[in-house]
Amino acid sequence: MQKRRLGNEGLEVSAIGFGCMGLTYAYGSVMDRHEAVKLIRAAVERGVTFFDTAEAYSNGNEEFVGEALEPFKDEVVIATKFGFRDGDVNLGMDSRPENIRKVAEQSLKRLRVESLDLFYQHRTDPNVPVEDVAGTIKDLIAEGKVKHFGMSEAGVDSIRRAHAIQPVTALQSEYSLWWREPEKEILPLLEELGIGFVPFAPLGKGFLTGAIDANTTFPADDFRNKVPRFAEDARKANQQLVDAIGVIAENKSATRAQIALAWLITQKPWIVPIPGTTKLHRLEENVGGADFELTNQDLAQILAALDGIEVVGARYPQHLQQRVGK
Repeated sequence: MQKRRLGNEGLEVSAIGFGCMGLTYAYGSVMDRHEAVKLIRAAVERGVTFFDTAEAYSNGNEEFVGEALEPFKDEVVIATKFGFRDGDVNLGMDSRPENIRKVAEQSLKRLRVESLDLFYQHRTDPNVPVEDVAGTIKDLIAEGKVKHFGMSEAGVDSIRRAHAIQPVTALQSEYSLWWREPEKEILPLLEELGIGFVPFAPLGKGFLTGAIDANTTFPADDFRNKVPRFAEDARKANQQLVDAIGVIAENKSATRAQIALAWLITQKPWIVPIPGTTKLHRLEENVGGADFELTNQDLAQILAALDGIEVVGARYPQHLQQRVGK
């Protein structure tokens, strides 16, 4: 697989990464550890060198990743995150320097590494100046415990302030064919500052694959039950976007997922999406998205289709929306 660079400090990763959240968190079930390890290693075999986890994904997520990648730790880049009290998103944010250090030590052990390749602040903490966060990471880098600093779902002002203290290597935020808000202010800022972009949910939490429709039911503890964009009426309205992508995919002898990922990769040479899955055939499909080249005509066709479609529903429930873009 082709490689890409995030930031200005030489962090090189595969053009498509692997988001590990869904192995243990948010989508209803925890994957069997043996099967998860096998799937992560299958990704390595297919050229993926960039893996994303977090303390907050709980249920052994970092441990799964650490076990799977231990034999390849000199060949891959592992990103993890800090920023929630006791690693629990329900307890609110905690980016105090002492907590950042505590999480770093715990993540080093769980991931079985000597240094964290990329350490993201999971969400901006309104109670801790971002300068203090960046300064703590700067110290951890000087100590050899962290290699690169990242932020997630941060706003323009926070990114600028943090970057002035410790260069930000990558921003991770949602970006896809059905959430293009980063194009307004975030992408121009990242280009200006030389920061890489790692879109999560590049397949719209599964919706852009065409596998979900208005009749789909989710497990009781699936996060999507709380997301306005996944309400039944919203899914019905948003089906026209999936249908439009399907027409383009058919013309390219590709799948919807591959078109969605290829579109992201085409936007900027420093964009690296991190689709997640628990299934081998979906992993292979996603990896294949790096092989599709979209022409200017293809991109124009996609934009024409998008311009005529209004996506219905907020991407977060209100209490979570308040945590992003700060």
